[in-house]
Amino acid sequence: MLARGTIAIIDYGMGNLRSVQQALLKVADGCEVVVTADPQTVMAAERVVFPGQGAMPDCMREIDARGLRQAIVTAARNKPFLGICLGLQMLFEHSEEGDAAGLGILPGRVRRFPARGVGADGTTERRLKVPHMGWNEVHQTRMHPMWNGIDDGERFYFVHSYYAEPADLQMTVGETRYGLRFTSAAAQDNIFAIQCHPEKSAAVGLRLLENFIGWRP
Repeated sequence: MLARGTIAIIDYGMGNLRSVQQALLKVADGCEVVVTADPQTVMAAERVVFPGQGAMPDCMREIDARGLRQAIVTAARNKPFLGICLGLQMLFEHSEEGDAAGLGILPGRVRRFPARGVGADGTTERRLKVPHMGWNEVHQTRMHPMWNGIDDGERFYFVHSYYAEPADLQMTVGETRYGLRFTSAAAQDNIFAIQCHPEKSAAVGLRLLENFIGWRP
């Protein structure tokens, strides 16, 4: 039986989950943080973190192979749920990466960065390096409890070649510019998902994770 306040990090065999666990433990305030591939543990946890790294078709295949799909969908409907990087993208309906279907929890699609984009001045076209890798600003497009104590325009660490395009722009709570403006944070009800890696984003990333632990949607 899980202790009250347990945070489950979903393990489907992709990505460095221990770095997410270690970052959460720094701000967990006594909460148990478990890495698990067990659907029942995911269902029993009070909070769920859904990281992702790698190619979306491979990740979706592993989720189904391990019988985790329904547990993820159910958790995303009824408890505080944090998607990280590919864990944001898989919440949507479809991705251009491998023409893959996502979980369909959020309406919208995932697109690859174009070969060319607009520079910071908003007019000059330039070739984009893909993946988008390194520190970049996240501009908060509306208030959300997960932004508490985090300044608008704070810099987070990104590594990705695809970005989410929500069907409903009201889901967008953060935007980042990299050749174009893209949704770097999305929220709906008890779901908050962010394209960057908070576990690699120093103090500001730890603050986001701390906010998640205290979030009562």
